[in-house]
Amino acid sequence: MSAIYKLKKGKWVLKFYQNILNLSLIILSCVLIFFLFRELFNIVKDAFIGNNDVHDILGRVLVFFLYFGFITMIVDYFKENYHFPIKNLLYIGITATIRFIIVNNEHPIQNLWLSLVVLVLMISYFLPNKRLEV
Repeated sequence: MSAIYKLKKGKWVLKFYQNILNLSLIILSCVLIFFLFRELFNIVKDAFIGNNDVHDILGRVLVFFLYFGFITMIVDYFKENYHFPIKNLLYIGITATIRFIIVNNEHPIQNLWLSLVVLVLMISYFLPNKRLEV
């Protein structure tokens, strides 16, 4: 009987930590939304000013989509009953690596290795999710 009492007693700690995590993710999503709109403002401003640096504009667009990806990952966290799907983490890794390749394109060998990293991430993204049956 005391084991059941200890189990019930410890559940409030789990709920407390879950609420702290949820609150911090809501605050993080608000901050990311602010940076998302700031990046969108900078992209529109560069379009009207006539910025000719293609790498700068493309880097800003990719950062915009990274913010968007993180916000979607937080939304999926709440939709999936408080866990992060691994496919979202792979998506973030793929887009971040592609952004790094586009922005930092001085070293061709490094870009080749990073392209292989993107290939491995894409293969693991599209692998079927099969559960082991025992």
